[in-house]
Amino acid sequence: MGDDPATDLAIVRLSASGLPYAQLGDSDALRVGQLVIAMGSPFGFQSTVSTGVVSALGRSMRARDGRLIENIVQHAAPINPGNAGGPLVDSRGRIVGVNTAIIAMAQGLGFAIPSNTVAWVLQEILTHGSVRRRQLGIVANTTRLPRSTVRELDLLADLGVEVREVVPKSIADLAGIRPDDVIVALAGRLVTSIDDLHRLLMTVPVDQGFELTIIRGDLQRTVYVPRCNKRS
Repeated sequence: MGDDPATDLAIVRLSASGLPYAQLGDSDALRVGQLVIAMGSPFGFQSTVSTGVVSALGRSMRARDGRLIENIVQHAAPINPGNAGGPLVDSRGRIVGVNTAIIAMAQGLGFAIPSNTVAWVLQEILTHGSVRRRQLGIVANTTRLPRSTVRELDLLADLGVEVREVVPKSIADLAGIRPDDVIVALAGRLVTSIDDLHRLLMTVPVDQGFELTIIRGDLQRTVYVPRCNKRS
C-alpha cells in the first residue's frame, strides 16, 4: 500500500481476514536492560527467534536518503540478514520495534525502528498515501560564524546552517529566505547542523507554520515560514 524508505518500513495488504496479529507496544516505555525477542527469517531460516536485552535507547541512524532516523532502539538479540522487517517484541509479545539493521562484523549490535515511529508511519500512509515531512526547499551546509558576530548578537553557538541555494516557489522562497542567510534557530530551538534542521522540522506538523531565526549580514532577524501540505 505504501512505503517509507526513510524508516525502512512498508505496509502490505493481505487478501485475507480473521488473521492473528500482535499488538503494538509503547516503545517510549522501554528501559535499558529489558528483555526483548527478535523474530524473523535470517538467511531464509523461517520463524527464527532470538533473545537479548535493550542495550541503548535514543540512538540515531542515517537512512538511505540521508535523513537521520531518531530514537532507534539498540538491542543485543542476535539478528542477521533476513531479520529486517521482523518484529522485536517484549516479554508479553507486544511489538516494541521493527528490526532494520546490524553493524557488519560486530556482535550483539542490532537496531530496530521503535514501535511508536512505526505507528506514526502507518497512520501517515493510511491517511495520506505517503509519509509527509517538511522540506524547506534549500541547499545548505553547516558553517561557523565569526566570533565577532556571535558576541555582538549574543548567540548560544558559533555554528549554523548556511543557505547556498533556494528552490523557486518553495516554502523557503515564500518566506523570503535568501542565499547566504545562516539559520541559527527553528521555533526558538538551536540549529547548529543539517541534522538539527531535519530533526526539528520533523517536530513541526505539516499544516502549521513556524519561525526561523536567521543571520543576514550582520543582523539577526526572524522569518515566518508558512504551512505547506506538500509531501516529501
